[in-house]
Amino acid sequence: MVNELEEIEEARPHIVRRLVAALVSPSSYGLVLVLIIGTYALAASLSLSTWHATTLLLAQALTVWFALRTSRVRRSTRTVADVVLVLAVIIAIGSGFGSDASATRGIVSLLSCLLYLVAPVAIVRNLVSRDTIDEETMLGAVAAYLMIGMFFAFAYRTIGVLQDGPFFGDQGEGTMPQVLFFSFTTLTTTGYGNLIPAANPGQTFSVAEMLVGQLFLITALGKVASAWRPRRRSTSSPADLASREDQAEGEADSDQR
Repeated sequence: MVNELEEIEEARPHIVRRLVAALVSPSSYGLVLVLIIGTYALAASLSLSTWHATTLLLAQALTVWFALRTSRVRRSTRTVADVVLVLAVIIAIGSGFGSDASATRGIVSLLSCLLYLVAPVAIVRNLVSRDTIDEETMLGAVAAYLMIGMFFAFAYRTIGVLQDGPFFGDQGEGTMPQVLFFSFTTLTTTGYGNLIPAANPGQTFSVAEMLVGQLFLITALGKVASAWRPRRRSTSSPADLASREDQAEGEADSDQR
């Protein structure tokens, strides 16, 4: 027991280094996770004025592009996604020169909703096909979970733009930080109750988000967390390793005889 605890303590710096490397690698879900957090911060801090909305949409297109690249989607799917992303970038730049703030919010919210719908599906498909559960699997599952919350946030924003009357009723239309707050408290079933959709389809979407959030948390993230075992560095000395190799060779010779 003591030896196992010592091995875990010695392996921790190695695990931390691998996680840090994953966060900056261009082919890792760690970078995707960093980009998701960055786009969340942008969405929560910027008002959806014309150029702020354009900046946000460009950041989200970049995040989804990295997510699809890391997920190694099929060439045909990647081609279609690239076309959609290029159109999103063109529309984002074009909307920056528009003067209708309401139309800009609607376009940005709808495109953001579509982008965050495609990315988590691609990530989950890639995670399911992996043979091992490692740091990449854990980071990918967390990234997909956060993208689901972002998808529903922009879905609520789109509904608020299209429907008659404010999305939160007496609480008003809701700012982008409030919509993000409502989405993630719904996803995690925290539910403070200070923001409530006034009518359908917002109420139906919020119920769907609660169900999806709990099912994903229990089945996907729970399974990955329970099965993930960080790799440990060997603490054996070179002499011990050589002795084990000699012993294995001796056993192999005896089996042949």
